[in-house]
Amino acid sequence: MDEALELADYLPVSYKTQSEGKYITFLWDAFQSNYATGKYEFSSLAFHLLYMSFVSFSIWQIRLVREQDFKNALVGFQSESENTLLDADTPFKFYEKLKESQIFRFLKLIGCGNEQVGEFAKFVKRRNKIAHPSGTVFFNDQKSIDTEIKEMMLEVANIQRCMRPIIQEVYGRFLIGGSDQEEREYATPDQEIEANLFHRNYISLKDIEICIDFDITSLPTHEHSEAIQELHNTLISKYENCDYQ
Repeated sequence: MDEALELADYLPVSYKTQSEGKYITFLWDAFQSNYATGKYEFSSLAFHLLYMSFVSFSIWQIRLVREQDFKNALVGFQSESENTLLDADTPFKFYEKLKESQIFRFLKLIGCGNEQVGEFAKFVKRRNKIAHPSGTVFFNDQKSIDTEIKEMMLEVANIQRCMRPIIQEVYGRFLIGGSDQEEREYATPDQEIEANLFHRNYISLKDIEICIDFDITSLPTHEHSEAIQELHNTLISKYENCDYQ
């Protein structure tokens, strides 16, 4: 159970809408309550949806930063599916016209090879075996589901490792975009970070860890360098002492 709870650090710290946050809370409740009562089959289904949500948030970040590459990767999709992926205003809409296993192909845009992508996607095949009436219980004891969770968390960490350059670019763009205090959407650094870093990019605690380590001297010389430093310092002061798993 403890290893499963580490997934929370890889999921967004806050959401654009209440309904998104309630959905993730519902999945956590379903996972924990079924786990506690020994209904491991149903617990695994809820955890799988949390895992796929994490993947969706990663794909959302990739789409923002590698927009043209993302469009090129859509070659071969039906036009309706292509439009859905390009126009989606939330990561949860990616699956309206897309099979779960297909979403992993976009991880190739961050350098993941076919073998890695196959490892990330293998849990979908396992989930499909238990999501239909088969007459058997796949996860019938705590050891079996704990093994599955351990494997899934290993792949979560692997995906996050590959995402590091994407998060760095997301953060660099945010710092530059929010540095003009006359033009930016929110007056205070806290509000700007909450809305245009966290909500817009579905930033997690693990992402924030990358942002805190960001070298702002790597940014081009900028007339609003003091405001950039203020945004960065605000993030550090609020999150540098978080207990990352």
